[in-house]
Amino acid sequence: MKGTRTFTKIQTNIIKCTLRFDGEEKTGETFIQAGDLSAKANEDGEIAWYADGALLLQEGQSEFTKIAVMKYTTEGEEPVIRRVKTVDGERNFIDNLREVKDHEAYQGRLTFRFSEDESIHGFGQAEDGVFDYRGHTHYLYQHNMRIPMPMFLSSKGYGIYFDAECLLTFHDDEAYTGMYFDCVSSLTYYVIYGPDADRIIRGFRCLTGEAAMLPKWAFGFVQSKEQYYSAKELADTVRHYRDLKLPIDCIVQDWNSWEKDQWGNKHLDPARYSDMEERAKEIHDMHVHTMVSVWPNMNSGTADYEELLAAGHLLNDLATYDAFDEEARSIYWKQVKEGLFDRGFDSFWCDSTEPFSGPDWGGEIKREPWKRYQIVGEEHTKYLPRERANAYALEHARGIFENQRRTTEEKRVLNLTRSGYAGAQKYGAVVWSGDTYASWETLKRQITEGLNMAISGYPWWTLDIGGFFTVGEKWENRGCGCNTDPTPKWFWRGRYDDGVKDKGYCELYVRWFELGTFLPMFRSHGTDTPREIWNFGEPGTPFYDAIEKYLRLRYLFIPYIYSLAGQVRLNQSVMMRSLMFDFMDDKRSAAEHQEYLFGRALLVCPVTEPMYYEAKSTPLHKEKVWKCYLPSGTLWYDYWTGDCYKGVHSVTVRAELDRMPLFVRAGSILPLQQGLSYAQEKVETPLELHVYPGENGEFVYYDDSGDGYGYENGEYETVVISWSDRERKLTIGERSGSFPGMQTKRPIRIYLVDTLKYEGSYEGERMELVL
Repeated sequence: MKGTRTFTKIQTNIIKCTLRFDGEEKTGETFIQAGDLSAKANEDGEIAWYADGALLLQEGQSEFTKIAVMKYTTEGEEPVIRRVKTVDGERNFIDNLREVKDHEAYQGRLTFRFSEDESIHGFGQAEDGVFDYRGHTHYLYQHNMRIPMPMFLSSKGYGIYFDAECLLTFHDDEAYTGMYFDCVSSLTYYVIYGPDADRIIRGFRCLTGEAAMLPKWAFGFVQSKEQYYSAKELADTVRHYRDLKLPIDCIVQDWNSWEKDQWGNKHLDPARYSDMEERAKEIHDMHVHTMVSVWPNMNSGTADYEELLAAGHLLNDLATYDAFDEEARSIYWKQVKEGLFDRGFDSFWCDSTEPFSGPDWGGEIKREPWKRYQIVGEEHTKYLPRERANAYALEHARGIFENQRRTTEEKRVLNLTRSGYAGAQKYGAVVWSGDTYASWETLKRQITEGLNMAISGYPWWTLDIGGFFTVGEKWENRGCGCNTDPTPKWFWRGRYDDGVKDKGYCELYVRWFELGTFLPMFRSHGTDTPREIWNFGEPGTPFYDAIEKYLRLRYLFIPYIYSLAGQVRLNQSVMMRSLMFDFMDDKRSAAEHQEYLFGRALLVCPVTEPMYYEAKSTPLHKEKVWKCYLPSGTLWYDYWTGDCYKGVHSVTVRAELDRMPLFVRAGSILPLQQGLSYAQEKVETPLELHVYPGENGEFVYYDDSGDGYGYENGEYETVVISWSDRERKLTIGERSGSFPGMQTKRPIRIYLVDTLKYEGSYEGERMELVL
C-alpha cells in the first residue's frame, strides 16, 4: 500500500508531507514550493526534493501494510502479579495478560536515496557513539541510555522531522535506505531546508515548541549521588561545600526517600525526613536548591498506588500511572505536590520514564541490537498505546510542567528525566544519558551522543559525571541497594572496583568533570563510590585542586552560559554545537565528534585518554599533551595562555590534569563574573567583557530574574555587544527590556583577551570604546 500524499507549505523552507491510507489511492504529479525548498512527486509516488533548483533528496515509493493492533488485558480475571526487584527498581509483571484485537493501523517504511558522500546525524541519544548513521541500522526506542528523537540532519543542509511516536528504525544498507514505522494511523513528516544547521534547528522548534527557560540556578553545580539517606545529610553536605567556600546550586535526593518496601510512594520516610521542611529552609538559606527523585511506578499497597488504582489510572502492568490521561497526570501531581513540593523540594528528577525495559536490563551478556529492540519494544507496546510507544516520557513531563505551573508561576519547572521525546523541551525537561559505566571508552561515546542530541534540536542534555556504575569485577562492592540479584550485569562494567581510592578513577573523574563544566547542566552523580569533592583529596592535592578549578570556572562563565540559555529560548539555538553548525564546508570539522563548540565562542577539546594512571592506581609515563583540530577560516586563542593559532590544522597543546584544551574563536566577546558562589548571587565584582580580536564579532548578553515566567511577558534584558576588528572598536548597545530587580548600573571591566583596557560602569546607554 502506497497511500495518498498531500503537501503543505508551513513556512519558508519547511514543507509538510502527510501520507494517508484510509481512502482510495490517488496518483498524479504534484509540485510545491516553500522558499528555496521544493518537492515534485511523480505518478508512482516517488518524490524529488530540490533546494534552489538542485536535487537535494530522492524518495522511493512508500510501502505500508494494514495490521491488527492488540490490547493486553486479563479480561476480568484477577491479575497474577509477579513483583521483581531489579537494578532499575521494583517492577510488576502480569502473568495472565491476553491479547485482544483493539483496532487496525498501518506498518511500513519510507525509502530514501541519499547521495553517496552524504552523512546523516541526529536521532537523539543512543549508547554506541555512532555519529554518522550511514551504513547503520539504528533502533529508536526508549530505554535506559537511549533517548530517541525522530529527527535527522543531513550534511547536505536539510533535516527531516518525523511526527511519529511509535517505535522506529532507521536502516541504511545495500538492501534499502529508509525509516520503518511500527504503527501509525497516518504519517506526517516535515522536510526542513537550511542550509545552515541553526536554521534547521529553528524549524524543528517551530514544529515541536519553544524551549522553556530553566531556572538560573540550574546552570550552576548540581551535586548528586546514590544516595543521601536523610534530610539532615542533605543539609550537612551543602554546609560542607559552604564551609569550604565552594560554589554549589543544587543538592539531589535520589530514590529511597520513601519508607521501606514503599517503592515510588511520594511520601517521605518520617524516620529520616520528618524535619524536611526545616532542613530545606537551611539549604535555601545557604542559597542552594533541592531536587528529588520521583518514579512513575509504585508498589501495590502504597497510598499513592491505591489512589491511582481506585481512579482507574494505572497501566496494565498495575504499577505505572497512565501519563496519557489528563486526570491521571493531575492526581500524580497532587501526590508530588503534597508529599514533596510542599515539603521543600524545588525540582524533580523523573527517573525511569521509559517506563519499561523488560528483561533486557539484566543478564551478564548484552544482547544483539535487534533482540534488545524486540524485547523492550514488546514491553512498551504491551502496556502503552502502540502508536505512542515512544511518548510516555513526553506526557509525563507535560503533566509535571502544566500542573506545577497551575500551582505556582513563581518557580520555573525543572525536570531531569531519563527519557524524552521531541517537544519535551517546552516542558522544562533536561534529559540525561542514563546509567553509564565508568571507563574512558564511555567518556568518548558520551561526547558523540551529546552532539547527536543537540543536532536533533534538543537543547537540554547532560550526563553522570564520572559514570553511574564504577565497579565491575568486585561485584560485592556494588552500590545500588534495590538489586538483590548477585549475577553480574552487562551494563555494570565499571573499570574501577576501588572507586575514589583508585587514582585511575580519580583521573577519569577529573576529565569527566572538565567536560561537564561545558554542558547545559553541570551535574555529578553515580553509585558505588562517593562523588563529593572532598572524597578526591584535600586542598593542595592534585585531584581536589583540579575539581575545584573547574567548579570555579563554571561560575566564572555563568553570564556567558545564561546568555546562551537566553538564546535557546529567544533564537531557538542549542548550547552544545557540533562543528558542522559553523564549519559545514570544512569536511574534517563536519565529521568531528570528539570536540565541540559551547556556544559560538568556545571550542571544547576534552581529554579522553589517561595520562597519569591506569586502573588500580598503576602509574603511566606519558607526555601530558593533547592534539586538537582547529576549524578553518578563523583564528583560535588558547584560553589558558592567550596564544593565537590559525585554523585548518591540528595543534598539540599542554594538557596536564587541570588543563583541558579550550580555545576561543576570534571575534568572540566573553562576559565573565568573578566571585560567584551561586548562580543568582549579586556580587560587587565587575562584569568582565573579554574581547578576542582577529574578526568582527557580536554577542547578545541576556539576563532576567532567574526564576518565574515573567520572561514570557518580556521581563528580561538583552544588550547587543559588537566588535569591529578594523576599527578596534567595542560597541555596547543600548539595553533592551527590563525585569524586576534588574541591576540598572553595572560596573564593568573590558579586556583585550586578558589585558585590561577599560574600567567603568554601564547604565544602559550605548557605549563605544576603542581598545
